[in-house]
Amino acid sequence: MNLKDLIFKTRSYRRFDESHHVDSKTLENLIDLARMSASGANRQPLRYLIYNTPEDCKRVFPSIAWAGYLTEWPGPDKGERPTGYIIILGDKSITEVFGVDHGIAAQSIMLGATEAGLGGCMISSIKREELRDDLNIPDNLEILLILALGKPVEKVIIDEIKKDDVKYWRDSEKNHHVPKRNLNELIIKL
Repeated sequence: MNLKDLIFKTRSYRRFDESHHVDSKTLENLIDLARMSASGANRQPLRYLIYNTPEDCKRVFPSIAWAGYLTEWPGPDKGERPTGYIIILGDKSITEVFGVDHGIAAQSIMLGATEAGLGGCMISSIKREELRDDLNIPDNLEILLILALGKPVEKVIIDEIKKDDVKYWRDSEKNHHVPKRNLNELIIKL
């Protein structure tokens, strides 16, 4: 798969085949991609937690808000939940400011997940203190993002934006629609 195809296929998936296990080695390989990605001032302050057992995944799941625009949807039903999580943390003993490091790392992980036949969702809407308490995360580690991973079972359709409406939505067949701006709208000339 070339880079353009990989990027175009890497979408935010929120429903998964819960019978498909994401193994620890796959998650470690994805983190290795993040490790080799750029880091501001090369500080490399990110740390990662891996969860991929059914018991551990049940501990992470309640701390996540799944889809801001789908207000009536509480998240994936049993049988469609992620089978792997990577929690990206910032080590405050290295720096108090993490810039965009976690975004760069997350995109590297998601591209790698797509290449491996998986999908996922980057989540920043997190009940951080609840998660910190439930997982015993030390105070020197700031919770930055959760990457929910698994074998996607939903179809994501890219739509053209109409009337400047950027809200994603689901159709009656549970297809997930994501409006995207036109390339000509994004490139400006001064």
